Amino acid sequence: MSYQDAYRPPTQFSVFPPVIKNLLIINVLVFVAQFLNDAFLTQYFALWPLGNFPDIIQSVFGARRVGDFWPWQLITYSFLHGGFGHIFFNMFALWMFGVQIENTWGTRRFAVFYFICVIGAGLTQLVVATIAAQNGQIYPTVGASGGVFGILLAFGMMFPDRYIFLLFPPIPIKAKWFVIGYGALELWAGISGTSSGVAHFAHLGGMVFGFLLIQYWRGKLPVQPERTMYW
Repeated sequence: MSYQDAYRPPTQFSVFPPVIKNLLIINVLVFVAQFLNDAFLTQYFALWPLGNFPDIIQSVFGARRVGDFWPWQLITYSFLHGGFGHIFFNMFALWMFGVQIENTWGTRRFAVFYFICVIGAGLTQLVVATIAAQNGQIYPTVGASGGVFGILLAFGMMFPDRYIFLLFPPIPIKAKWFVIGYGALELWAGISGTSSGVAHFAHLGGMVFGFLLIQYWRGKLPVQPERTMYW
């Protein structure tokens, strides 16, 4: 296999499919808005745990006002990010893997899949964060990683033998092994508590919900869809 055989998504923004293009634009605009009033956006639109907590908590960022959980946060948290590196890598992965999937599935199905993964990741993280909050660890969750990990899983299932050229380490690897390895790493990190501050279980939640939705579309779950989807 030569390096020319590795998967390469399009680089011209004008040819991006509509959901990918709009997700990139909205995420960047919200990130710019965070510079103007991050405290307000975090308090009302980040994903907060369930429960009654003090109005102010001390965090690594100093004193911070705690927000309450609201249902819309299961979606809005995915448009907020914790820094340039956070949004850059999420948007890079969204572009790299999402373009091929949206072009294959179509706009509507891809949009449904992405937001189901976002909500599934949010529900998973809500459980984890609420348990942590009962032990005094109160924090909000932000980032599109849950949706991105769902897309990553879908790419591995749809194109298992397609090679991805990694930057670190600089080697080509089949998509299926990349997805399996990344998922195993996230599970280990979540259980062991490695990389504090990273929502590993949200990533896994996005992958699990994405897997279940794909299996539902394929007609492999007890509940059958009206029309089975194959690829």
